[in-house]
Amino acid sequence: MKRRLRLGMIGGGRGAFIGAVHRMAARLDDRYEFVAGVLSSDPQRARASGTELLLDADRCYVSIEEMLSAESARSDRVEVVAIVMPNHLHHASAKAFLQAGF
Repeated sequence: MKRRLRLGMIGGGRGAFIGAVHRMAARLDDRYEFVAGVLSSDPQRARASGTELLLDADRCYVSIEEMLSAESARSDRVEVVAIVMPNHLHHASAKAFLQAGF
């Protein structure tokens, strides 16, 4: 592969152990570039987490719906999504992104 896949993340913001583990694994693998996310269900925390992780401000989303809408319209949209929130919440997010063509 000549370039890294653009990685989005749902969950895993400030203080979330598993989010940090997934980001570290993505860096170690060197096949992914972390570019966007909904990093908390709390809007302020989501944006602050994205800023701390050096995401562009326009890619620090506050809801899954916002991320789906914005990323779907981008020519450089995320190509893969890591879902790192509690397990019982995975299905709805995974289904929404799959149905949107991610």
